[in-house]
Amino acid sequence: MSAVVGLLGLATPASSVENVPEKRSSNWATWQKDLSGSRHNAAETRFTEQSVAGLELKWSFVFPDVDGATGSQPAVVDGTLYVGSRDAKFYALDATTGATKWVYDVTPISGPVDAAKTNALRDGPAVSGDKVIFGDYRGYVYALNKDTGALIWSTKVSDHDLAALTGSPLVHRGRVYIGVSSSEAKQSGDPNYPCCTFRGALVALDLDTGEVDWRYHTMPPSARDGEWPDGSPRFAPAGAPVWNSPAVDTGSNTVYFGTGQTYTGDAGDHNSVIALDATTGALRWKQQMNEEDTWTVGCMLPDPKPHCEGLDGGTNLDYDFGASPNVFTAGGRTLVGVGQKSGVYHTFDARTGEIVWQQQVGIPSPNGGWGGVQWGSSYDGQRLYVATWQANPGTLFALDPATGRILWRTPAPENGCVTGGAVGAPGTCSRSHISAVSTTPGLVYEGAADGKMRIYRAGDGEVVWEYDTIRQYTGVNAQTAAGGSISGNSGAVIANGMLYVQSGYYEYYGIPGRVLLAFGF
Repeated sequence: MSAVVGLLGLATPASSVENVPEKRSSNWATWQKDLSGSRHNAAETRFTEQSVAGLELKWSFVFPDVDGATGSQPAVVDGTLYVGSRDAKFYALDATTGATKWVYDVTPISGPVDAAKTNALRDGPAVSGDKVIFGDYRGYVYALNKDTGALIWSTKVSDHDLAALTGSPLVHRGRVYIGVSSSEAKQSGDPNYPCCTFRGALVALDLDTGEVDWRYHTMPPSARDGEWPDGSPRFAPAGAPVWNSPAVDTGSNTVYFGTGQTYTGDAGDHNSVIALDATTGALRWKQQMNEEDTWTVGCMLPDPKPHCEGLDGGTNLDYDFGASPNVFTAGGRTLVGVGQKSGVYHTFDARTGEIVWQQQVGIPSPNGGWGGVQWGSSYDGQRLYVATWQANPGTLFALDPATGRILWRTPAPENGCVTGGAVGAPGTCSRSHISAVSTTPGLVYEGAADGKMRIYRAGDGEVVWEYDTIRQYTGVNAQTAAGGSISGNSGAVIANGMLYVQSGYYEYYGIPGRVLLAFGF
C-alpha cells in the first residue's frame, strides 16, 4: 500500500539509511555518475562549504552557433572531458586546460546537418574501457576510441525516421543500454504530417560490436485507425518515448527506466516505470502512473490544434518521466525512485515494483508538465535531492529516502531574474530549475533558468556559492559567445577537483547561450 506524503509542512529528521555510497574514482564517466544513478561523487572531498568560496573560472569553451543552446553533459575521465555539440561534432578536451585533443564529426554516418538540427548531439556520453559512447538525434549510437577519436562502431537503433536519442547510454556487464525517444511529438504539429507511428524502446547493444542484443518496445506497432477531424489519416497507438538514462541494480541485475506519454491511442507502457532483466530484456515489473495522457506539440498550437487527441477529454497532460531513476537502499530494502513531470517523486520496491512512498513536490499543470520534475535527482547516502521546473517557483528539495518526508526546501531565489545578466532577458527569465541535481559530500549543485549556478549546503539547503554565468566569454578555442540559463538535459559535473557547467538552453526553457565553463581552485 502506498504512502502519499503531502506537499505542506517540513519533516522530522530522516530515519537511518543504509548503504552510503562507497568512495570511488573521482572520474564522472556517465550521465548518472554511476550505475545506480546517484549523481553523487563521493570522492570529491576537496569541495566543502568553506573551500567553494575559492572556486574560480579556469577556462571556457564556446560551441558553434547552431540554435543558441548547449545540452550534452560532459563525461570526465582521467584528464579528458568528452562532450557533444549541436553541430553534430563530438569533442575530447583537456579537462584541466580546455585544449582540444580531437574532434569527431558524425555527419558522414548520419547525414548533413539540416535546418531542424536533427543529428545534433544532445545526450551525455559514457566512457567504458577504451570506448566513449554517445547517441545523436537521428537514432545512431557511436563508440569511439576514447584516446584517438577513431570510430569503433555505429548502430542505428530504430528504423523510425524521427527516432532520436536524448537519454544517455549506460554500460553494464558488456552491454550498452540506451532509451529511444523521438521528435514525432514536435513534427505532429504539422497538419500535413500523418500522425502518429513512433513507439519508444529501451535497447541493449553489445559493447564490443554495437550489435543489438535485445530491444524492449514500450508501445505496440501502429496501424491505420480512422481519420483526424480534417480527414487526414490517423495512426495509433504511438508514443511512450524513453527520454531518460536508465539505472541498474547490480545485485538483482535489473535495469530501470521511465517512459513518456502517448501521441495517439491508449495502449502501451506510457507514463510508466519499467524494470527489465538486464541480460535478457525480459519484463520483471512495470507501474503505469497515468493511464490517460495523450499529448503532442500540436496541443500547444493555436486552434484548430492539429493532432491533439487529448484535447477533448482533457488528457493533453505531457506528464513524461523525463528524469532518470535513482536506485538506493532504505528501510532494509532496495528502492528505485524517479521524479515525474506531474510533480510527484515516486519510489518503488526495486524487486517487486510495489509503491513504497510518493511525494508531491510540484503543482501539476497540464499541457507541458511545467510544475513537475524535469531532469535528474541525486542521492548522497543520506538524502534524495529533487528539483522542480517552474512550480511557482521552481524549488530544490531534500527528501528522506525511507519515507519521502521533506527535510528542507529552497525555492529559486526571488532576485534571480532581476540581478546579474538575467536583467537583460526580462521576458525569458523565470524562477525555475531546468537542469539535473548533482552532489558531493555535504554539498548540492543545481543551476537555474536565471543563469546562476548555485551550490547549496546539503544539511539545510542554504546557498553557499553562486556564480552568474550570463556574460560574454572568449573560449580557449578563440570563439566568443554569451552564457545563459543553466542547461537542461545536463547537470553539474564535479570531477578531479573541477566543476563543469553548461550555460545556455533553448529560449522556450530559458535564456539562450552556448558555453561550457570549468571552475577550479
